[in-house]
Amino acid sequence: MIREARSSDIPEIMELWLNANLQAHSFVPGHYWTDHYDLVKKMLPQAELYVREDEDSGKILGFIGLDGTYIAGIFVLDHARSQGIGSGLIRHAKSLKNRLILKVYEKNQRAVAFYKREGFQIQSESLDSDTGEREYCMVWDGQPPA
Repeated sequence: MIREARSSDIPEIMELWLNANLQAHSFVPGHYWTDHYDLVKKMLPQAELYVREDEDSGKILGFIGLDGTYIAGIFVLDHARSQGIGSGLIRHAKSLKNRLILKVYEKNQRAVAFYKREGFQIQSESLDSDTGEREYCMVWDGQPPA
């Protein structure tokens, strides 16, 4: 079930955020994520947050954060990946917005491929000044994936 996040979900969301970033972005020093933990925790309540929770256990399996049409992040528990959770969260966001934009590191090829399957196209490339890593700006303009 996908639902709006509650303030009581924040500790579980933050644990998922940190672990998923450390796993998916091994090319970024781990301290970058731990150094940003408190800032992200402070900013989360300002975003539109939706969680996919396990209907039996109530455990959060994944979440997506939106800031207007910008996907600030989408994260899925490691053992729950490739089970349609990320796609479901993207579909939910698409049902709310006519256009979605995100940034993804070039080296995170699994995520780049995922977004392409979901109908996102690379609009531009830039350098993330915080990490020194190349990133893509990807856009979905209301078109279903091919």
